[in-house]
Amino acid sequence: MSDKLYYKKLLTAILRNFTVQLHYAKNVLLMLEYLFGSKTRFKLLKIFFRDPIDRYFVRQLGRFTETQINAVRRELDLLVRSGIIMEIDSEEPTKKDRDEAGGSLRKYYTLNVASTLYPELKALLLKDQLMSERRFVNELKDKIGTVDLIVLSGRFTGDHTVQTDILLVGAIREGLVSKIVSEAEKEFGFEIRYTIMTKDEFVDRRRMMDKFLYSIFEADHLVIEDRLKMLSP
Repeated sequence: MSDKLYYKKLLTAILRNFTVQLHYAKNVLLMLEYLFGSKTRFKLLKIFFRDPIDRYFVRQLGRFTETQINAVRRELDLLVRSGIIMEIDSEEPTKKDRDEAGGSLRKYYTLNVASTLYPELKALLLKDQLMSERRFVNELKDKIGTVDLIVLSGRFTGDHTVQTDILLVGAIREGLVSKIVSEAEKEFGFEIRYTIMTKDEFVDRRRMMDKFLYSIFEADHLVIEDRLKMLSP
């Protein structure tokens, strides 16, 4: 059986049973890792599907997944053969590419959105992404102090024009935020930029039409918590 046919049958079986299993949220991650056969493979797919237009070098993916380079190469080879990932020769790498790739610039990897597996994988990984984001936000709300406002933007809403991914307003314990965000970065596979303000600072900057705040609310954003009631219609 070819790799593409194997994955097609596997994904059909996963999606058929996924809705039934969804209410067991704590076990979903383990279930997905088991069905995909590899934690590293699952992490790689989550990274690629988080932003389908991004490209990645092997060293970047090793850093994001906290996995040895050889293990990442093995999983990438399998995903390339299955057709869901494309291996592309680098043409004119930027300085940023050189720094992130660690000197190895021969090839990079990107999602093949034309693959027949793409729609099934997208539906499956979107469910996992939503559950992961919900857990992350709930942990912030429960542990970092008195939270008056939480706004998601940037990478969480697919808007790359914004300078931050999370705006947190209130009496926030920054050390706990840093710890929670650090763990979330490992799961999501990208750096999370966050901004912390006190209630008074936020109110003053909003009254002054602060450019930074204006850019957040003009871009795609999602208000998770709003005790201030300043953003309500």
